[in-house]
Amino acid sequence: MIDSPDLPLPGKGATSERLRKLAELGRRDLVAARLGEGHADAVAIRAELGDDGPADNRERWGVWAANPKSVRASFSAGGWQLTGDRPWCSGAAWCTHALVTAEADDGIRLFAVTNRPPYAVPVDGTWPAVGMAASDSRTIRFTQAPARPVGEPGEYVDRPGFWHGGIGVAACWYGGALGVADTLRASTRRDPHTLAHLGAVDVALGAARAVLAEAAATIDADPTANQHRLALRVRATVEAAATEVLDRVGRALGAGPLCRDEAHAHRVADLTVYLRQSHAEADLEQLGRLIAEGEPSW
Repeated sequence: MIDSPDLPLPGKGATSERLRKLAELGRRDLVAARLGEGHADAVAIRAELGDDGPADNRERWGVWAANPKSVRASFSAGGWQLTGDRPWCSGAAWCTHALVTAEADDGIRLFAVTNRPPYAVPVDGTWPAVGMAASDSRTIRFTQAPARPVGEPGEYVDRPGFWHGGIGVAACWYGGALGVADTLRASTRRDPHTLAHLGAVDVALGAARAVLAEAAATIDADPTANQHRLALRVRATVEAAATEVLDRVGRALGAGPLCRDEAHAHRVADLTVYLRQSHAEADLEQLGRLIAEGEPSW
């Protein structure tokens, strides 16, 4: 059983520790990092939006916010209820609770729900994945699920912490890249080409580590500032670094570790899938627009 991590909240003076612990978790196990990051993000969201619902340390939370309009929220005398199919629900069987976006009459809202049948049921066959298979990111079917509103309409994406959460994901990517790089570092190969790849990996990881450190300091200095551009830059830098690590480790070591080292093969497959949580060129376009409309960061 994967434990839910207890991490400092972002913007409270210990964001670097938060990101470091997420990276350490990713270095050990990317599936544990994915689920742990979701739980930690849910805790931070609830704190930021003033949700004072009941909680205890046995709860395991997820944030299931993909395709917000795939779930409909309705209000009646009995309170709020959610109905619809939500894809990409990491920890479909692991999570005891989740924050779920849904379309209501007054806009997109965020709700806290308890993950239990018959109100919330994972749909079999909706996660036939190889990479990140153990994250169990099945579709959840909500049927008149009792729900508690968290924040006001649109507040989930409009708050500064939305981007803090995106940087937390990048810290997990960085940890996964460290784990892949560990295999190269431990290799007994010391020919010039392998050493050149090892040096390039160190440079890429150093760039990722630097932007995460800068992000932590920036968030703690002013957690309410517009963090959009910062998050896009951090995520793009870490994604590029992790992609380079995957490529260079594979070129340096060949197929051997992918075929004979089960842990390494799982790590490579998991990181390859996890990185695609990035929106790639779409995110770069957003970043370019923000720079074109304001002052550059250099």
